[in-house]
Parts: sequence; structure tokens; C-alpha cells
Amino acid sequence: MSQYRTFTAADAVAYAQQFGGLQAPSELVEAQEIGDGNLNLVFKIFDSQGASQIIVKQALPYVRCVGESWPLTLDRARLEAQTLVEHYQHCPEHTVKVVHYDPALAVMVMEDLSSHRIWRGELVKGVYYPQAASQLGEYLARTLFHTSDFYLHPHDKKALVARFINPEMCEITEDLFFNDPYLIHERNNYPAALEQQVAALRDDSCLKLAVAQLKHKFFSSAEALLHGDIHSGSIFVAEGSLKAIDAEFGYVGPIGFDIGTAIGNLLLNYCALPGHFGPRDAASHREQRLKDIQALWLTFAERFITLSRHETRDVALATEGYVEQFLQKVWIDAVGFCGTELIRRSVGLSHVADLDSIEDEATRLACVSHAIELGKFLILIAGQVNSVDEFIARVRQKG
Repeated sequence: MSQYRTFTAADAVAYAQQFGGLQAPSELVEAQEIGDGNLNLVFKIFDSQGASQIIVKQALPYVRCVGESWPLTLDRARLEAQTLVEHYQHCPEHTVKVVHYDPALAVMVMEDLSSHRIWRGELVKGVYYPQAASQLGEYLARTLFHTSDFYLHPHDKKALVARFINPEMCEITEDLFFNDPYLIHERNNYPAALEQQVAALRDDSCLKLAVAQLKHKFFSSAEALLHGDIHSGSIFVAEGSLKAIDAEFGYVGPIGFDIGTAIGNLLLNYCALPGHFGPRDAASHREQRLKDIQALWLTFAERFITLSRHETRDVALATEGYVEQFLQKVWIDAVGFCGTELIRRSVGLSHVADLDSIEDEATRLACVSHAIELGKFLILIAGQVNSVDEFIARVRQKG
């Protein structure tokens, strides 16, 4: 910590020149800070021709959107770098490449993805990437399978759990997902017009019991090394390409959490679409989001089963039929976690552009209200939804 200092643009350029691994480092001349998240500084480093060549990311010792009153461990930079390195080992096609990491400065140097776009922004604009959902399913299957008990020796799995203990970042998840929206809390942020609907969340004992079960699962199910915050804002896309970034919430937890968070963000876009397009186009884009959810889950499940049949090392877990049974439990977990993602993004601290960028206030309120109601519905029925097709049918029922 004594070596730590907050980078300026000039610091980022000098650091990229030294550790970027580029053939002509002296050509790096300028940095632009582009971080729009809650936790970090992110610098694009440009050459003398104005082309972006590499990314320098530094963790701040506090929550950026709140300030120094909410301190954070800098060790999250190590956890992010090591999570991305581990995931890159198993799925390099869909994981951003880490070039260098410095624990003392909490700095990471990564490949430049200027040829890609953030998926959330593209979804809001209605730009469709036909392979993205399947590619995300592939990424999740390969990274989660290869860091699970299906693949790892028990000694290696326990060592992985120990290496990726991430209590401070997990506490943020625990609060934002499972506590704050169901309490009167200063971090909550929702339109006053929806107070009655939000108050109903706090008063719903069945809902809060289901959320408690999900929180306990998040606490106690060390199934695989999660990305921990996989959503459309932490994914870059281009034609035929998808890359996951921003893994500072990485830890060994329930597989259904990553699946549910990913699906939840596709549903947030689904809820928001009437605020961005006319009725006909919104309906068309909504159907595409539901197809994306189907493609994501089916690709994930099929790939996970294939990997299990060929690479499972544990004799008991290789028993015929067990992986399918396991994935049924993962699916139920995912539906519940999906619901908590919808509610926390609508009621809690961290919102999404899909909803917040809707210009018409009445439409925005209706879309946020829909997200809250859909989230509540999914949490309560999670154990009753046995397939992705049934899930899609239930979502359609809710409008």
C-alpha cells in the first residue's frame, strides 16, 4: 500500500510504455480516462497516430461513485486479474487478455478492445449480434466447468476457493442483491412514484424468505470460480466476437449466480425496450431477447454436459445422469438470481442505462415498474420453472 498512488493520464502512458509489451512503446503518447463504472480508473493509451493500443486499469481504494466514505480493498485488483487469467486459460476467445498486473499499484494492463462495443449500449440502440448469446453461454460453460468439482481434483478445488476469497466485494453483492432492496436504506434509488410498489417488496414475507434462501446459497455454495458481475455492461461485442471484462467480483460461488445475472440483464433490456422503440419494433426486439436467453442457456447446458462427459475426473460425478440433475438445480438457482438482478437494478444503488436512458418519464416509470414486478415474480416461482421454454412462456405472461 505504501507504493500506491492514484494514476494520472501521464502515469498511465509511462506505465503502458514499460509494461504494455508493445513493439514500439515510445509511440505511446497520450491517455484518455474512460472509466464509467463505480470502482476504477480506466485509461485508453493512444499512439502518435491517434490509435488506441492498450488499456491501463487501476483500482481505487474506495467506491468511485460514492467517494472515500466507502473504502474498498485494493486486493480486488489482484482478484480481478487472477480471475481473468484463470478464465482466459479455459476460454481465451471470450475473455479479455491480461498483459501485466502490479499488486502494489493495483494496476492491470489489458488488451485493447477498441474494435468492440459494450454490449449494453448496442442492445439499447437495437444493434443485434447474432452469435453473442451463444458465445456468452460458451464462455460460462467453459470457465465454470473447468473451475468446478467436475474437473478439478478436490485439493486443487479447495486451493482455488482459498485463493479467491473475496469478502469485501462479496459483501457489496450481498447487500445490493439480497439486503438493500428489501429494506429502507439510504443506498436505494428509485422513483418516488413507485414507493408503494417498493414498499410491497419490504412487506412480502414469502418474497423475503425466497431471497434469504438465495443469499444463503450465495454464501455457502462454492461450485466454481464466478465472474461475479457478468452483465451486458461487462461484455464487449463485435461481429462474430465476444469478450468478458471487469471480473473484480470474482470468487468461488454458485454457478447459477453468473447464469442468472447474465439472463437478468437481457431481461432488463427486454423491460426497457418500449421506452426506446415504437410498439412494433419493441415487440420484435423483445422476442429477440427471449431467443437470446434461450440460446444462452441451451449453449451453456449442452456445452457443460459435453465437457462433463469427456473431462469429468471425479468417479461419482461422472455417474450417468448426474450432470443433467446438477444442471437442473443450477437452472432453478439461475431463475431466482435473475429475479434479484432485476430488482436490485431497479430499486438499489446501481442502475442500468437500458432503463435510465428512457427519455419519457411516464414510459420510464412503467418500464422500471415492469422490471420490479417481473423480478419479484421470478424469485417466487423459481422452483416451479423446469425449463428455459417454460421460463420464456412465464415472462411473456407478465407482459
